[in-house]
Amino acid sequence: MTVEQFLPQGYDVKASSGSVTWQSPSNIALVKYWGKYGEQMPKNPSVSFTLNNCHTVTTLNYEPVENPFAKTTFEIFLDGNPAPEFREKIEGFFTRIEQYLPFIKNYKFSIETSNSFPHSSGIASSASGMSALALCLMTIEKGLQPDMADDFFKKKASFLARLGSGSASRSIGGPLIVWGTHAEIEGSSQLYGTPYPFEIHEVFKEYQDTILLVDKGEKQVSSTVGHGLMKNHAYAEARFTQANDNLEALKGIFKTGDLDAFIELVESEALTLHAMMMTSQPYFILMKPNTLEIINKIWEYRAQSGSKVSFTLDAGANVHVLYPKSEKENVLAFIAGELSQYCKDQEFIEDFAGKGAVQL
Repeated sequence: MTVEQFLPQGYDVKASSGSVTWQSPSNIALVKYWGKYGEQMPKNPSVSFTLNNCHTVTTLNYEPVENPFAKTTFEIFLDGNPAPEFREKIEGFFTRIEQYLPFIKNYKFSIETSNSFPHSSGIASSASGMSALALCLMTIEKGLQPDMADDFFKKKASFLARLGSGSASRSIGGPLIVWGTHAEIEGSSQLYGTPYPFEIHEVFKEYQDTILLVDKGEKQVSSTVGHGLMKNHAYAEARFTQANDNLEALKGIFKTGDLDAFIELVESEALTLHAMMMTSQPYFILMKPNTLEIINKIWEYRAQSGSKVSFTLDAGANVHVLYPKSEKENVLAFIAGELSQYCKDQEFIEDFAGKGAVQL
């Protein structure tokens, strides 16, 4: 699809007031996207596990006004409290999507949102939050265009979510979502996320992800800043090529269930992501000492036990411990007994690959 296809030609139904609620998950990229251009376009394709338990619930209350506003008017609340710190980000989002949802100037909105996990700590709260908001807005538009097809609804929701946060494009569906054009993946797009189209071995269904909360504070460097530093990065082009190659390699891994190859690829991707941060100008480090302690403990445990446990990292200090469902009991015992001591307040979140957003 093209950008122009997301521009509505008019609405069939008049505005009304109401409320809509969506629950949308976070996601964890296996092949990472780092670097963007234009209007939130990725410099390389990515693929992610959609999570299940780490999610945002957003309720959008809307009321029509007699005369259109000069700009979209809204209030925003996090966990029941006013959240002025998010106003600038949401205002920017509404400005970007105005041409694709022209009805928004005819409403005033109240946004009520809550997360099942710590905000801004590297668990992609922007992905779940912006995708939930996009889905709420698309539900309003579907009410104004009742004949809208479900497939178009999902694509446009992902398209809009991307304009708020790139990774949010991957939070609409599940369990594996591709975002970014790849020569070997028909239907892949720079504009929105698409379901991974190839065969997936049974071992990867409901794959487990236990998130170790090393640091529950806000990140020192935002992902937006980090992406911007890829523009003149000395190793950027090699990284983009590597990401394309790794996404191609995953096709065989997902089909055969080769967990050794999976481990090698996803851990390399995680470390490469942080290597790009550490070699940017200016450079920065989001990992904490306990992040490295956990990684080393995972390597030791895997070598001693023969487990297929592995790790990945997002743009933060927290560690995503990945493992097949068949190992859940043993790995959780390992986490509780050895790894939890490196977590803030010994806290971790049990999660797994889910199926995507749901309307509540």
